[in-house]
Amino acid sequence: MAARVSTVAGPVLQGMGYRLVRIKISGESGCTVQIMAERPDGSMQIEDCEAISRALSPVLDVADPIDRPYRLEISSPGIDRPLVRRSDFERYAGHLVKIEMAVTLSGRKRFRGTLGGIEGNAVRLHRDDAPAGEDADIKLVMEDIADARLVLTDELIAESMRRGKAAERELRRNLGLAPPPPPHARKSDPSKSNKPKPKLKPENMRKNAPKNTKQQRLAAERGRRGEIDPTRGD
Repeated sequence: MAARVSTVAGPVLQGMGYRLVRIKISGESGCTVQIMAERPDGSMQIEDCEAISRALSPVLDVADPIDRPYRLEISSPGIDRPLVRRSDFERYAGHLVKIEMAVTLSGRKRFRGTLGGIEGNAVRLHRDDAPAGEDADIKLVMEDIADARLVLTDELIAESMRRGKAAERELRRNLGLAPPPPPHARKSDPSKSNKPKPKLKPENMRKNAPKNTKQQRLAAERGRRGEIDPTRGD
């Protein structure tokens, strides 16, 4: 059933500039069809979910891939997002992940560690819980992975916040809602050079020296009285 929904939703999302992450159909509180999507940069705003819902609802009504009443739910992958596609494992290399296998590997199904990217058809993982004497670097076949998702860390939160702020700025610019520059901000004149001004030479400094200073006024007064200026030589 999820495959039928994907066949309908995939082209619509692609045409809107989004990527389909995952489709999950659950029977809790009736039937819920959850469609998880994201922008190419991995971000997703509330406005994106609303736009997808408006565009996808009538298409699903016509195609009717679900044979019973259902509730459509559009969501973002979230910070601790699931890793589904090959590109997901490549993009988030270096981050902490937890993986559950569909088959047993070395007597266990659950693994946790730092994602090392893709090698062939396998995911490279550096385990952070490997027992002493056991190799911490393993390879997990992608086809055998039942579920994989990122682990919430400070680094992951910071990266997600950067993507979210960039997406919000882009959305505001596209809607013409970007705030104007403050009135005291001056625009630079491209015709004027920003190079530092050259220092004045001593002779130029004397030429441009200020006139009618206190010292000059005192010297003039002493000249009128016939006194000698102590700052000058004989």
